[in-house]
Amino acid sequence: MEKTMHLIVGSGLESYESFSDRILNLCRTFLTTDNPSQISVVLTQSKPPALSVIPYKRKKIASVSVVADPEQATDFFRNQEGWRGSYLVTEAVPVGYEKNWPDGEITPGVCLLTLFRRKKGIDRSVFLDRWHKSHTPLSLRIHPLWDYNRNVVEKYLKEDSAKFEGIVEEQVRTAAELFNPFKFFGPFPKIFARMLLVYTDTKSFIEYPTMETYLTREYVIKSS
Repeated sequence: MEKTMHLIVGSGLESYESFSDRILNLCRTFLTTDNPSQISVVLTQSKPPALSVIPYKRKKIASVSVVADPEQATDFFRNQEGWRGSYLVTEAVPVGYEKNWPDGEITPGVCLLTLFRRKKGIDRSVFLDRWHKSHTPLSLRIHPLWDYNRNVVEKYLKEDSAKFEGIVEEQVRTAAELFNPFKFFGPFPKIFARMLLVYTDTKSFIEYPTMETYLTREYVIKSS
């Protein structure tokens, strides 16, 4: 079986709580009716900070990761309210947490969900080389990440899917490690140089105006 990812957005009328409940219920329904090998979700559960060095988007979104029959999963999520895209992906986990909590419980810490497209004027091979060999090790060196889930979009499972080429989930152990720039980027003598380095490196392979970053939490509904 292959991994697919499915994006669903909330409406302006939904509260964060009702959106979270809706998405978690969808995932549990898919688990009981379609019996995937794995299913997890990262989703917005609260507003991001009003002031932040990270340019958070403020709308509600969920990214559901499924290891199951791609067509079966896509048919299910495509029919849900707020569906935005379904993707066949290749996953890599350069650093991963050791899960020691039960399936269905919220993952400790907080998560950054980032969606993006490649920079105009570079081909796919350059995009992947810069992302994998430059940006990934840079992120792991600077940020206090305890899980980095990197997904390359290989195929749009529906033609009207939003045209993202990369989906990344970055986990930190505590909210303070993300919200405090001196924890996320490093101590005072290094922080500004590191922020500039990350920004410059990101713009070398991502079409920056297309990038969407969300403050999320993760639930592993069924682990492998």
